[in-house]
Amino acid sequence: MRRNSTAAIALAVGVGMALASCGEAADSPGPARSATAESPPSFSVTVPPSSPAPASAPPTTPEGEIDKLAATNGWVVDALYPSVSAFVRDMCESLPVSAIDGESRPQWLAGHLKGDGQAVLKAGIPKLCPTWTKTLEEAVSGDYEVWLSNGDYEVSSEQQPGEKSVKPGTYRIKGDLENCYWERLTRSGEIIDNNFASAAREITVTVRASDGLFRSEGCEGAWKPVR
Repeated sequence: MRRNSTAAIALAVGVGMALASCGEAADSPGPARSATAESPPSFSVTVPPSSPAPASAPPTTPEGEIDKLAATNGWVVDALYPSVSAFVRDMCESLPVSAIDGESRPQWLAGHLKGDGQAVLKAGIPKLCPTWTKTLEEAVSGDYEVWLSNGDYEVSSEQQPGEKSVKPGTYRIKGDLENCYWERLTRSGEIIDNNFASAAREITVTVRASDGLFRSEGCEGAWKPVR
């Protein structure tokens, strides 16, 4: 009986020691934790600089409007001009002095209506030189006073815009006329009437509907209709 009691006591002591060891392990505080809470990861955000406000478009000029319209419609003019608006500008600047070359202003302008010239000038003259709008209308209609300079003019009852033609009627030239020659011809080229003036101040000629051609040579100035 004593041997069994001793064994029991030893077992009880062993279990107690094991329990004490487990308790110590449970009560151990373990590694210390930081008292400060961990901060969330930070992210840097780069804000792009604000784009400058787009500059306002420059105001549209009359020249720009004409060139844009020409580009839209495919209008072209003489390659002498860098742009369609330059052509219109040249017409505007030339109109005030155009009559000194022996043609009325509508007659002179009519000579520039061929091809796209008419459309270009109808769009451009009211914008760049509206003073000459009425002159343009006369040139387009063909209803204008024809002045005759030196050259050959076909006699026609209807004025042909831009062509060297003359309506039947009476014409007069004034000035210091020297070596001025004129003639009326049939359509076959036969002379109906003519005259050579070595010196004169005024000459008057009547062109008839039956004439084919009127010719003027060496006459300084312009033959103008007698009203």
